[in-house]
Amino acid sequence: MLIFENIALAFSSLRANKMRSLLTMLGIIIGIGSVIAIITVGNSLTKSMTSSMSSMGANNITVGLMQKSASDDVMDDGMVFRGPADYREPTGEDFFKDEMIDAYREKYIDDIRAISFEENAGNGQVVIGSDHANVNVLGVNHEYFDANKVELVAGNLLSQKAIDGGKSVAVVSSLFIDNLFGGDVDAAIGEQVEVDIGSRFFLYTIVGVYKYEESGYDMTSTKERATIMYVPIQSAQHITHNTDGYRNFVVMINDYVDNASFLESTSNFFQAYYRDNDYFEVNAFSMQSFVNEWTSMMGTVQLAISFIAGISLLVGGIGVMNIMMVSISERTREIGTRKALGATNGSIRLQFIVEAMVICLIGGVFGILLGVGGGAASAKAMGYAASPSMTSIVGSVLFSLVIGVFFGFYPANKAAKMNPIDALRYE
Repeated sequence: MLIFENIALAFSSLRANKMRSLLTMLGIIIGIGSVIAIITVGNSLTKSMTSSMSSMGANNITVGLMQKSASDDVMDDGMVFRGPADYREPTGEDFFKDEMIDAYREKYIDDIRAISFEENAGNGQVVIGSDHANVNVLGVNHEYFDANKVELVAGNLLSQKAIDGGKSVAVVSSLFIDNLFGGDVDAAIGEQVEVDIGSRFFLYTIVGVYKYEESGYDMTSTKERATIMYVPIQSAQHITHNTDGYRNFVVMINDYVDNASFLESTSNFFQAYYRDNDYFEVNAFSMQSFVNEWTSMMGTVQLAISFIAGISLLVGGIGVMNIMMVSISERTREIGTRKALGATNGSIRLQFIVEAMVICLIGGVFGILLGVGGGAASAKAMGYAASPSMTSIVGSVLFSLVIGVFFGFYPANKAAKMNPIDALRYE
């Protein structure tokens, strides 16, 4: 019961000095509000970037050829310079071969979900009457669509049979359909279109339509915007005259596989094939490392800014100590009366500690409301979904109570040690 009586006494004291109590809480409100707002904005930005990178295949591993650096030049004084290597196009013997891929797939069959290949055949244009659509003709294998999360709107994706046979079929974007067929998907499926690639014309039959996702970074008009036209990889290789292998490919791993360790294993596996290659080596990387670095960087920035904002909490705590000292001075006769009636030092100490905790707790609640509201508004203004942190909210409540105990203890202890006779004589 003593706790509830002390809480009631605390609220009674706050009501008696409303303006003074509000000014005392202000430091707590600003400090906690600032920290929560910063964490909310940081979480919103981090989650948005992580989600965006994940949709782009952050867990996928890209394996490609990288030209080796030039040899070191040692000067007379012992200084070493590494000059830039002259650019060199990979030849047929440099490419990744099917037998390499098959051996890799067999060794890591339980870890690999899909392996995606692509061959860029170049930019082109399709003209039907007075309408036109710009395209980037990209040859792919069947697993490409799984690895890159291509969303089908109508028709079918490229079948394994069509890819193996290098059929003249294509999957086009919904924007392509809007530009050439007025958005009529049914009219487009099965139609043949002629693609002009560098004044060379290639005929493809549309078998499917995928959903076009606007990136937000392309400033060209939708009429002139180039979208990907997916064709069988053998068909694209026929255009580029490349039948020797692949320059790069993407490995989609299962969710339970550790990205970092598998990345290293993949690099080591293919590097064994290129130890004797004088010009090229294997470069394997994953966007997951960028996601981890981004998350770590944002966490560090949030911590640093939160620490600066937390200085106002220290100021607020000092304000609480100051107002409690004033309150004790004003209520000296009350303290003396309570001690004369038998109140122990512990009960007097508890009364004023509870009062300090109530001040900080109320300030913490208002700070949370201010922080969540301000953080959500800021995140929305930047175009991100608000993501308040429950950990920071609960932590802020507990921290405000700790501030109340820490900064309220000295004044409360001073009140508890008062001599009742001197307190009753106090004017």
